[in-house]
Amino acid sequence: MKMEVDHIFVFSDNNGKEADDLRSFGLIEGSSRVHPGQGTTNRKFYFEDFFLEVLWVINEKEIQNNITSPTKLWERSQFNKNGYSRYGLCLVNSEATDPLFENSEVYQPDYFPKGMSIDIITNKENPVLPWTFRLPYRNEKKVNNEPKIHLNRIKSLTKVEFEVNTTDKEKEFTNYFSEFSNISFIKSNRSHLTLEFDDQKQESEEIFSKLGLTIKY
Repeated sequence: MKMEVDHIFVFSDNNGKEADDLRSFGLIEGSSRVHPGQGTTNRKFYFEDFFLEVLWVINEKEIQNNITSPTKLWERSQFNKNGYSRYGLCLVNSEATDPLFENSEVYQPDYFPKGMSIDIITNKENPVLPWTFRLPYRNEKKVNNEPKIHLNRIKSLTKVEFEVNTTDKEKEFTNYFSEFSNISFIKSNRSHLTLEFDDQKQESEEIFSKLGLTIKY
């Protein structure tokens, strides 16, 4: 059984310049956007069923305001200083995710229409885990016309693996994913993300150390 992933973000500590390495790798960059009120902006790379977002802070006052501060996104952006995970995992809003988000918090960002919110799991007690969330669109992904044909012929996400320096206290969260074959958490001394595309049919991989990311394809 698989759990559908909408997108994953990776915080940058260099104003998103790490995304240049993804372009050099053969990925075609999509649109970008500023998140008013949240104090962040991004660069994005779209695939047939998923997109990868490189995210960074452009307004420290906004990301630490009364609305955004409880999300702990500011702390995530300071990953090099505090050991928080720099990753955000967005799952497609489906019945399969309901138990996970049963006691989640609600975030109403300024850049969303009034009344539209995001269910978030900040993992503030276990910050080595990814910031986890789902959008309000039930059982669907937002339609887009982004470029999805890449020079390296990568198409579809097949597996997500987080390396996490876990202890027993994180198991309540990570155990939830044990029944899903496409998302896993591996105990490690480092914080790292591996994305596998197309079942690694090309039998290749690329490491992007500045993003803490490996792409297998």
